[in-house]
Amino acid sequence: MDFLTHVRTDLAVEAAQNFSEHENALAGVTVREMDHSQADIHITYVHIKTEEGAKKLGKPIGRYITMETPHLAEDDEDYHREITQVLMDQLELLVPNIREKKVLVVGVGNREITPDSLGPKVVDHLFITRHLIREYGKNSKITKGFGSVSALAPGVMAQTGMEGSEVIGGVIRETKPDVALVIDALAARSVHRLNSTIQLTDTGISPGSGVGNHRHGLDKKSLGIPVVAIGIPTVIDAATIVNDTVSSLLDVLEQQEVYKQVFESVRSFDDQEKYLLLRELMAPEMAGMFVTPKDIDQTMEKISYTVSEAINSICHHIDKLS
Repeated sequence: MDFLTHVRTDLAVEAAQNFSEHENALAGVTVREMDHSQADIHITYVHIKTEEGAKKLGKPIGRYITMETPHLAEDDEDYHREITQVLMDQLELLVPNIREKKVLVVGVGNREITPDSLGPKVVDHLFITRHLIREYGKNSKITKGFGSVSALAPGVMAQTGMEGSEVIGGVIRETKPDVALVIDALAARSVHRLNSTIQLTDTGISPGSGVGNHRHGLDKKSLGIPVVAIGIPTVIDAATIVNDTVSSLLDVLEQQEVYKQVFESVRSFDDQEKYLLLRELMAPEMAGMFVTPKDIDQTMEKISYTVSEAINSICHHIDKLS
């Protein structure tokens, strides 16, 4: 099995980081990068075009947009305003003319567990209008300029006894939206991406896959309508942290003459072998442990509000960015 499928990550950009489009290292996958001219935001576009590429990266065929926003968790209103605008631009790429569509926003996750509460918190901040449009029509004085937005936070199976796909599928059959925006917290491969990266994709999501808890997928095939997912990594596998820390330690110690013989035997290990070795050496109770930053409570409030502002602003003719 490929190393990328061993290390738990929901981010396509991390799965593709070892491949270069210019080197044609991976057939069926293109990678394009750009820096936003006005904000400190780096954007990577990964397009998986073939089954071969999908199998290699462990991700479905489709488009993945990753925004690296190093100050996302900080209290900087101007920067968050820039993030909101860039996020709106990327959403428009995946859902053209979204203001003309009936949008269902689904906040996936467990609001009782802070790192998993991104989806429900985003839903809490949304400007919901479907009921108003049904009552007064789309061009009345009350609803003029509003898009049709409904929202749902289905909870998790332990709370409801139902798969999220069952709940969401039932709502879609009754309300008939044109597109679903699914918001979820993700798992990352790198600690530097925690609460500082936003991924958008038109492939939907597989809830819990990053932490090894696979649920039924939420995508066009299962729900019957286009599904665009927005995710932010809030947790990282403990084994990955150990692996990165040990790798850094080895880099330092390798410079010491006394350790050179030890490193001759370790040098031949690739990333996959080192990661799996460390997982074996870790105490069993640590194997399933995931870590999140200590200020996750305040961070989640800031991030969820920024994501909701982007959705509110792109779905309604309301200038919230000035």
